[in-house]
Amino acid sequence: MLDPVLVMLCLVIVAALLFDYINGFHDTANAIATCVSTRALSVKAAICMAAILNFAGAMISTKVASTIGKGIVDSANITQMVVLAGIAGAIIWNLITWYYGLPSSSSHAIIGGLMGSVYAHAGLGALKWDGLEKIVLALLISPVLGTIVGFIFMLFLYRVFRNSAPSGLNKHFRRLQVLSAAFMAFSHGTADAQKSMGVITMALVSYGFLKTFVVPWEVMVACATAMACGTAVGGWRIIKTVGRDFVKLQPVHGFCVETASAGVILGASALGMPTSTTHVITSTILGVGLSKRLTAVNWKVAQRIVLAWVLTIPASGLVAYLTYQVLNPLLGR
Repeated sequence: MLDPVLVMLCLVIVAALLFDYINGFHDTANAIATCVSTRALSVKAAICMAAILNFAGAMISTKVASTIGKGIVDSANITQMVVLAGIAGAIIWNLITWYYGLPSSSSHAIIGGLMGSVYAHAGLGALKWDGLEKIVLALLISPVLGTIVGFIFMLFLYRVFRNSAPSGLNKHFRRLQVLSAAFMAFSHGTADAQKSMGVITMALVSYGFLKTFVVPWEVMVACATAMACGTAVGGWRIIKTVGRDFVKLQPVHGFCVETASAGVILGASALGMPTSTTHVITSTILGVGLSKRLTAVNWKVAQRIVLAWVLTIPASGLVAYLTYQVLNPLLGR
């Protein structure tokens, strides 16, 4: 007879990989929206490049995975049902925002989902508030940094190339933007695939398969592959919102956005801090738009994006809480 706890562990792993897959097509826009909107690359070429470099980026470090796996909840209160319900909350919210073309944060979704399922299982006391404070602080500061860095970098480029003809400048930056988009795709892999690595490793520790929290290489490969496959599917709804509707971008703007965003994300990943790639690149686009003029920004789209940001943690937490309440009587032990 099958061990029900082992079955639950398998469900958790499948759900985590599904989250990574959805994260891939949901967040494809983060890496390639600007280079598609400026016609530096075709949609197909951009998605293929992003998929390969997302995989590569996901394989270089596990610092963010450790932060997610050890910094949110007391290990004594981790069960397979807690993890499964938390992932479900994140997946459902990601699909809702993808359907409506809103670039919400998968990072916020998984954190909110785990918080909601843990609360349903053991109450607020089971949460590690010190760890959550650092995680949320990083998620809040990174968009501010993105806006500032994007604004300053764009002004710097304006200053350096102020005497250049716009047509020639955009021609050169269209080529350079392929490199900046690759840089962004790689940084996206260092940040986003690690969330599922942390969740799966958390489940393996809870089951007793692992004695300490160390991400196995098999988990790294599986999560990196799932995200790369999801990225290959693409996410045109969100690409359109970020790359076309929010701020009209020329190749020089796209280069600035991708380079500045990748720098912020890689810096945070090196410190083991989970950033929202969605928030960073969207805020950097805002900074670049503001460097042109206030009217360069579509403020109606900005309002929709901010609304999705604000709702993500509580909404995914609520879905995870309800999922736990429904599934635990049926599958829980």
